[in-house]
Amino acid sequence: MTESTPKRALITGITGQDGSYLAELLLSKGYEVHGLIRRASNFNTNRIDHIYQDDHSTNQRLKLHFGDLTDGSRLVTLLNEIQPDEVYNLAAQSHVRVSFDEPEYTGDTTGLGTIRLLEAIRSAGVHPRFYQASSSEMFGATPPPQNEETPFYPRSPYGVAKVYSYWITRNYREAYGIFACNGILFNHESPRRGGTFVTRKITRAVARIAAGEQSELYMGNLDAVRDWGYAPDYVDAMWRMLQADEPADYVVATGTAYTVKDFLRFSFERAGLEWEKYVKFDERYLRPTEVDSLVGDYAKAQQILGWTPNVLTPRLAEIMVDADIAALEAGGAPWIDKVEFS
Repeated sequence: MTESTPKRALITGITGQDGSYLAELLLSKGYEVHGLIRRASNFNTNRIDHIYQDDHSTNQRLKLHFGDLTDGSRLVTLLNEIQPDEVYNLAAQSHVRVSFDEPEYTGDTTGLGTIRLLEAIRSAGVHPRFYQASSSEMFGATPPPQNEETPFYPRSPYGVAKVYSYWITRNYREAYGIFACNGILFNHESPRRGGTFVTRKITRAVARIAAGEQSELYMGNLDAVRDWGYAPDYVDAMWRMLQADEPADYVVATGTAYTVKDFLRFSFERAGLEWEKYVKFDERYLRPTEVDSLVGDYAKAQQILGWTPNVLTPRLAEIMVDADIAALEAGGAPWIDKVEFS
């Protein structure tokens, strides 16, 4: 790659947590980055506004395109237009609890969206390296530790849709020779995590309680065990997968286990509070079928990609609480965390 001919990447889901960090990482490496966004009356680009340049600026390296994983013909058109070297499929209906309420929509976007994109790559005759965002939710009820050889036992419509996407990615790799990788990412969080996800729900509540703007936090299952990592670490693993000599599938995790109760404790302690005084139970936050424990074994990623996590769960909770307190102190003004990628 030279300055005059940068690598070109297409990111679906660029406005999400992972998409925004990945865009920053690729821009720091000199890429020209193209992002797929859905047309709406209000733009949901707050996570990437700080790196976006006006369409009229010279040397623009981040470009946004309207499109959707439910529209295969549009995907073909875009691939022909962009001619990407790498495609990162991060778009999905990604909330596990919501997938029980909207199973058909989840299957259409999180599952069938992947085959539409893969088929668009094949139909357009382009030859990018392809990354599929797979999920630890595919393991579901299978006991930990989970690695690349662990059987899948999904426990939600979201997990089931991700299993479909995983296998269709492998099928297109084996049937058509596409350089396609599945990144089986365990839970990864950050200050950019959506407010309805449990970790961000906790840290935002801590900030508001510490400021006297909230008095209670309602939660569901506190005993679920998760392997929580830091999203900027995980997008680095995504990039590394597409730089490898051969396509393969990788677990990305920290190898550590903490309960939701642990995350509550770390978060409230950061603000000098005792979580037991503020947390209440609400059965509406329980899933119809629970996933008890997800803990990943990332040995393959470490051996082949040279990847290891930098931030573990206790520090992650501190980062997120500090960010939410800072955002609240800024008076609700647009705020984004700054991450330095090497």
